[in-house]
Amino acid sequence: MAVIKAVLLMLILGGVLGMVLGIAGEKFYVEPDTRVDDVLAMLPGYNCGGCGNPGCSGMAEKLVSGESKIEQCRPCKPDVKEKIKQYLAEHSGE
Repeated sequence: MAVIKAVLLMLILGGVLGMVLGIAGEKFYVEPDTRVDDVLAMLPGYNCGGCGNPGCSGMAEKLVSGESKIEQCRPCKPDVKEKIKQYLAEHSGE
């Protein structure tokens, strides 16, 4: 009988905590910044670390936040660098 009570208690507790997490997830949801994904798609994707970042995703995050310059990406071609600069200028404050 004690085992059944323990199982029921855990099921109820799990259901209540699951509901609380579901509500908190909806209430505190933050819309992701799509600019990072867009810039990451334009970068070469070598993940070489030549720019001083751990990979292209780190470079994309720093480019969007304004902490880095596209000139630090050595494998990126000049026309793609201009395209990224133009994209960041057009989508600066989203």
